Amino acid sequence: MRAVQDRTTKYTSAVREFIAVQRHATNAEILVHLQAVYPDISATTVHRITARLYERGELQLAPTGAANVLRYDANLTLHDHFMCEVCGLLRDAQLGDLVRPAIEQAIGADCSISGSLTVSGICKQCHKEGV
Repeated sequence: MRAVQDRTTKYTSAVREFIAVQRHATNAEILVHLQAVYPDISATTVHRITARLYERGELQLAPTGAANVLRYDANLTLHDHFMCEVCGLLRDAQLGDLVRPAIEQAIGADCSISGSLTVSGICKQCHKEGV
């Protein structure tokens, strides 16, 4: 097994900062943002950085959404998500104490939920726009 390189470049720092602010991002979103400051950055560089940060445990995977595109999450604690079916908005949510017991009871047979939940619907902005 190959050791994970522990190096921080200006690009790595920029990716960390962007995801910390955005909370969730795809490689394409990161690339577009970084190209405004670093026009020569490539999609491959962004992919390698996010893969390395994920490998190190600095990012986790978020729900992919309708486009089925890999999305990264800056929040490393166990948490749930709300995802808008129209625009793809992804928002962190803490549903554990509210809905997990009800879901586990409905599942029955002494089953328990071990991962995060993703609840889908339509966000406030899409409702306002009448979508």
